[in-house]
Amino acid sequence: MRPRSRLRDGAAVDSDTAAVREQTRLRVIEAAADLLAREGREAVTTRAVAVAAGVQPPAIYRLFGDKDGLLEAVAEHGFTTFLATKHVDPDPQDPIEDLRAGWDLAVEFGLASPALYTLMYSDPGTATSAAFKAGMEILMGRIRRLAAGGWLRVDEELAATLIHATARGAVLTWLSLPEDRRNPALLTTLRESMVTAVTNQEPAVQDAGPAGAARALRAALPEQTTLSSAEQHLLREWLDRLANGG
Repeated sequence: MRPRSRLRDGAAVDSDTAAVREQTRLRVIEAAADLLAREGREAVTTRAVAVAAGVQPPAIYRLFGDKDGLLEAVAEHGFTTFLATKHVDPDPQDPIEDLRAGWDLAVEFGLASPALYTLMYSDPGTATSAAFKAGMEILMGRIRRLAAGGWLRVDEELAATLIHATARGAVLTWLSLPEDRRNPALLTTLRESMVTAVTNQEPAVQDAGPAGAARALRAALPEQTTLSSAEQHLLREWLDRLANGG
């Protein structure tokens, strides 16, 4: 049997080395992402990540340059993970429902991975991420289908900005609120406000009827009334329930 040439042997070694390097890189990123999710950004130190990934700290500097480089890689990993959850329907039966579903998916991802989501969108350089760009292309596809069907109210670029901004704002606002003040109506109202601003469809959340009347009365109640404090408390509880649809 003829021995392999030195060139082929060298290529095989280089390939093996690259594969090991990539495996190590992914293991470090996943260890950092796990620390981020469990303990927050401050816990993601090069030493802690090295221990969690089973590597020596100098390996992180060789792979990522510094901690900022590692965090950028974790953010890119987050965009890639989110991209993998997106379902692309090239011909949805209802383009506006498809828009709602895409918005909901983005918000649900943010609420499920708050620390990772905050990291992903805390850097203005996010727009240079390959996975982010791929995700925006999916969004632009949804917008073009709306435009083609005559549903789009604004130009495509503004529509993309509004959709992205409302989803990001919904997640970050929700996360900033104490748990006892996190009302799901916030997310629904923001989504429907986006739909109203971007498309020609009437909003699914209407102000008419008992809910709208309850909100108006609640807002109009003066600080001083003839009602006792217990009666005021009970009235506000009733109005809150009506305003939120029961």
